[in-house]
This record gives sequence, C-alpha cells and structure tokens, in this order.
Amino acid sequence: MLPKIAILTDSGSDVPAEIAQDLEIFVVPLQVNYKDRSYLDGVDIDAQTVYDRLPIEIPTTSLPRGEDVLRVFQSMQAKGYTHVLAVVLSSGLSGTYNLLRLMRDELPLPMEVIDTKNIGIGSGLSVIKAARLVKEGMGWDELLIKMEDVVKKTKVFFVLNTLEYLQKGGRIGKVTALVGYVLDLKPIITCNEEGIYTTISKARGRKTSINRCMNVALEFAKDAPSITIGIVHGDAYEEMMNLKDVMQERVPQAKIFTGQVSPALGVHTGPGLIGMGIQID
Repeated sequence: MLPKIAILTDSGSDVPAEIAQDLEIFVVPLQVNYKDRSYLDGVDIDAQTVYDRLPIEIPTTSLPRGEDVLRVFQSMQAKGYTHVLAVVLSSGLSGTYNLLRLMRDELPLPMEVIDTKNIGIGSGLSVIKAARLVKEGMGWDELLIKMEDVVKKTKVFFVLNTLEYLQKGGRIGKVTALVGYVLDLKPIITCNEEGIYTTISKARGRKTSINRCMNVALEFAKDAPSITIGIVHGDAYEEMMNLKDVMQERVPQAKIFTGQVSPALGVHTGPGLIGMGIQID
C-alpha cells in the first residue's frame, strides 16, 4: 500500500491561507507573546494588530506548543495520512526544526523534517512545492531526495524600513547595523547557506532598495526555464502590488502570488517589509 503523505509546516513559512487550504498543507502556529498573554500566530492575532501595538509593546515570539503539534498530527491521522514531511523555516533562525526532530518519537506517524534554510515566503515556496509534488503522485523516498534540490533552488530576498526590530529580537544574524542607515542606506537581506540573515546588497532610499531587491532576485533566477515568485508585505500592500505588476512585466513566464507576512515575522521585521521568494526549476 502506497503511503499517504501529509505536508506540515509552521506559520513562519507564510504559506498563503488559500494555497494551504487548496493543497491541504497542515500549519502549526508559532506563538506571539505579550506581557499579559500569548497568542497563536495567525490564529487569534493578525499582523496588523502586531504593527498597531509596536509603539506600546514589542512582543517576543516562541516555538509552537507541543500540544498544538500533537493536535495537528491527530488530525492528519484521522484523515488517513500515513507519513509526514515537515518543511520548516531555517534552523538558524528558529527552533521549530529541532523541536519537531525531538518530538518524532512521541508522534503517532513517521516524520522526516526538512530545514529550508529560509524564512517567510522563501520557506513557504519549498512547502508549496512539496505539497504539489505529493499531489502529482511522487513517492516518499523520491520526495525526500527531490526536496534537497528544491531547497537549494529557493531563496528569499527582502528589504525593511528599519533594522530596529531585527536587532531587538536578536535575529540580526550577519546583517550589520550600518552607520549608513541614517543616510537611508538600506540593506537587501537574504539567508546564507546556514540559513542566517546576511546582506547581499545595499541601496539608498526606499524605492531604489525595492528595485535593487527585485533585480537581485531576478539575477538569481536568470536563465531558469521555470520560475515561481512569492511577493509578501508587512503593512506595505500597495508597494507589494506595484512590485507584482513590474515583476509580471519583467518575467511574464513566472508564476507569481502575493501575501502578507505572519504576525510572528512582523514582530522581528516591523512595518514596511517587502519580500520576495524565488524558486527555480
């Protein structure tokens, strides 16, 4: 009997809700923690609420709760799934990867965990690809091998209004708090081979930095026969949609979708994020 494979991810992978529903991707929420209470990321708090409250309190984030992971597994089991492939955000930026690996022996279904070495929609594109491969009928062993290649061919690039929230959240990685930032010199950030934030380029001013981010992303995808692009925003919807229009003109053959970053990612990036996930085939 062929295995029935479920795809699991965390809310920090920013898979748009409609795609998760269509492909039956199971999502376990991170936690957003304020002094008075904790919220389940994307379940009982949204990104706009986080942004609105930042002047009053900058919350912290934490791993999914063990009981939430177990609840998702019980739901998978009830639906007849026999194997689970967890595709999660970078172990260099979150402990979700290690949590799931530690929980494997306690869970009712066999599971393998893939470290995407990416965050946000960069991680999400690998999740979506895994779910589509399963839907197309790819088997378990082949899927595990294929996902190694998928991760290598997927990158995230983003720009921020300020590095303040990355610094306060301790997620700054190899991105230096540039003195030039006061001169409106903004870094274009990606994740390196270890899945840690690093600067790949710099540009002066908001509009120029978004254009540079797009050009860096398209350089990564240069000459690829197939390109999938996810564009996301953090309280910057109009800029995201403008960028989508430009990208569709520049790469008409690309599959492009849009979305908003999760509340947990919004805690660490602040309002004004524009990000692009690029996946090549």
